[in-house]
Amino acid sequence: MTWQPHITVATIVEDNGRFLFVEELKNDKLVLNQPAGHLEPDETLREAAIRETLEETGWDVELTGVVGIYLYTAPSNGVTYQRVCFAAKPIKHHPGRELDTGIVGAPWLTRDELAHQPDRWRSHLVLDCVDDYLAGPLHSLDVVRN
Repeated sequence: MTWQPHITVATIVEDNGRFLFVEELKNDKLVLNQPAGHLEPDETLREAAIRETLEETGWDVELTGVVGIYLYTAPSNGVTYQRVCFAAKPIKHHPGRELDTGIVGAPWLTRDELAHQPDRWRSHLVLDCVDDYLAGPLHSLDVVRN
């Protein structure tokens, strides 16, 4: 059997101290996550982050930097994910846009509001990425090559 990590992207979207999250149904439970998802064939990491954010939240965003690259093995299934986390600013909301299957909403929360709900995080990466964004530094988008 060949071990292959799954490549994913996530986007930290911040506006005046509030962060855009995805509320999604996972195993019959509503969990919080950044807009995030898998890289698709023939897609760049940047394109994936912009696409996933729009599909899951209805927001067009402009990427502003790279927060970090994370390796996470899900305890539920043993699958390893490599997450490239971007920072972005919100550009335009499309409130009538239908969100991806399983997405219930796209709330804006402060870091403290998120921190007080650990039972709702999809994984510890949800708060880790916000904290890394806040602590800095934000890396140039140039570190991500196509």
